Amino acid sequence: MHGAGNDYIYFDCFESPLENPSELAVKLSSRRFSIGADGIILVHPSQVADARMQMFNADGSEGKMCGNGIRCVAKYLYDYKKIGKSLLTVETLAGIKTIRLAIEHDVAVRATVDMGIASFEADTIPMHVEGTCIERSITVLGQVWHCTAVSMGNPHAVIFTDEVDHMPVERFGPSFEHHILFPEGVNTEFAKIISPTHIKMRVWERGSGETLACGTGASATVAAAVKLGKCPANTPVKVDLLGGSLTIIVSKDYHVSMEGPAEVAFEGKVRV
Repeated sequence: MHGAGNDYIYFDCFESPLENPSELAVKLSSRRFSIGADGIILVHPSQVADARMQMFNADGSEGKMCGNGIRCVAKYLYDYKKIGKSLLTVETLAGIKTIRLAIEHDVAVRATVDMGIASFEADTIPMHVEGTCIERSITVLGQVWHCTAVSMGNPHAVIFTDEVDHMPVERFGPSFEHHILFPEGVNTEFAKIISPTHIKMRVWERGSGETLACGTGASATVAAAVKLGKCPANTPVKVDLLGGSLTIIVSKDYHVSMEGPAEVAFEGKVRV
């Protein structure tokens, strides 16, 4: 399944758990030697929500939250009759998230996710600076970048630039990811303001590399844009990514809502 091209392999773990998911993520995510994906997502029963989501990046590392992935989890729960309602809750390592599905012909086609509050405090990201990191100068590969750090339950470094289309993301992304300022690594967004309600963005995801879309990254980018006065609060902002578009609304207190597609690419069986 994928959300705007951000694709994961989903496993139904309602009946039994999946052994060695980290190793399996590495094995199955290879686009040349296996199924190919940005990682894997496990859908478990939950004691506190309609379901629990567990995600592993392509390198086997476990992530706390995936915005595109959680939309697809909600679609799976509805389409495959696990949950018979269009307003769902999903437990993640970043907390319980609420998702509202848009249904057409008894199939979930889009979803709106309450992403929670965007945090700019360095200790929530985490980041080795005091207070916040707002348009802070950071040197990466000999070049100075103005970085705004945001936590959406996972860490993000947002860079506003006019060079999105030709940005060598594969060159700079790994150096941002492993920068000394980010002890747990970081997802990096390179974003261009097209207008106050339109952003173009590319993303280097921690543990997966450049992906076609990142829901938490789009959320962090619009939150940073609102913080810097580049976009208005309480207004839908369209974020164009390589794999499609998401719509983000950030309130004045930085509560974030994300809306976007959820689609099935294919389904099948694999020997694990």
